[in-house]
Amino acid sequence: MLSFIIWTVDPSIFTIPFIDITPRWYGILFAVGFLLSQQVFFKIFKTEGRPEKDVERITGYMVIATIVGARLGHCLFYNPSYYLSNPIKIFMIWEGGLASHGGVLGILIAIYLFSKKYKYRYLWILDRMVIVGMLTAALIRTGNLFNSEMEGTLTNSNTGIVYARATLETLKFSPDIEDVNFQKGGDMVSDQPGIVPIKAIVEYRRGVKFTVKDKDFVENRLKGALNRYREVTEHVDFGNGPLVYKNYQQDGKEFLEISALGKVRHAAQLYEALYAAILMVLFYWLWAKRREVLPQGFNFALFMIVFWALRFADEFFKMNQEAFEDNLVLNMGQILSIPMILGGFIIMIWIYRNDQKMSDF
Repeated sequence: MLSFIIWTVDPSIFTIPFIDITPRWYGILFAVGFLLSQQVFFKIFKTEGRPEKDVERITGYMVIATIVGARLGHCLFYNPSYYLSNPIKIFMIWEGGLASHGGVLGILIAIYLFSKKYKYRYLWILDRMVIVGMLTAALIRTGNLFNSEMEGTLTNSNTGIVYARATLETLKFSPDIEDVNFQKGGDMVSDQPGIVPIKAIVEYRRGVKFTVKDKDFVENRLKGALNRYREVTEHVDFGNGPLVYKNYQQDGKEFLEISALGKVRHAAQLYEALYAAILMVLFYWLWAKRREVLPQGFNFALFMIVFWALRFADEFFKMNQEAFEDNLVLNMGQILSIPMILGGFIIMIWIYRNDQKMSDF
């Protein structure tokens, strides 16, 4: 049963004409996460009789801390030698590279500074911060899916996602091409679970003819061009021999149908988005129904234990982000999650042994 999804969604929502600005799903979802989080914080502060103006202040702290912490975390945890040798690259955030562990550390520092300046108990804020943190995390991970990044490992079954966006972009090799889309099926076959037949349908603009020159390019150079990109070969296999294709006309247009085998992978981004959303509901319920009886710091400690344990497990379903991780028993995401989990257990033990002392922290 071919139950997989071929993922080719454009990470850009649209292009604003004349100024060449293209809002992207990732950026929009990132921003929406903070906007919704702010509204949740307004409700929390209003319910508990806290100044609502402090919500705007704390939002500013969170936004800056998340971006700066996540960027520095990626640079220092995943490729320190490169970024220390090219420090200007640290500021080029549009090139990609944010680490959630660094983002959390940045938030912890920023909230500590906020609590000192505006006279809040640090753990009081953190207990409530985990609610909005999980909301934002769920939306950011959904944004990662739209970006076709943080892809999962092979499912070894026909259930999952074939990430074909990079292949689609590569197949737009000529201005004469109007559109490219993928479908299930094709002329290549596989008896290996999780390696499934797919086909790319390349549609030429009306009036364009498939010439001898085009035929020569497709048969002799296109496959080499596709195989040069790791983003393509990690997800789509065009076989060992010549490119399997057919050319035909339909409704007065030329079409090129290229057969391939898709590699079905886990939707690791959605796994994390899902458990982040569930944890958000849990922490909101604990705040709404149990905040008067639970010791201060409980929600934060529970977050540190449960979320990072789930993140540790989720890393088994993700492709490694950097090549050096291939030689590690655990990848960097798992290594960084371990101290987070241990920190959660330490805080949980501490708050139950020193309840009164911790309530002032």
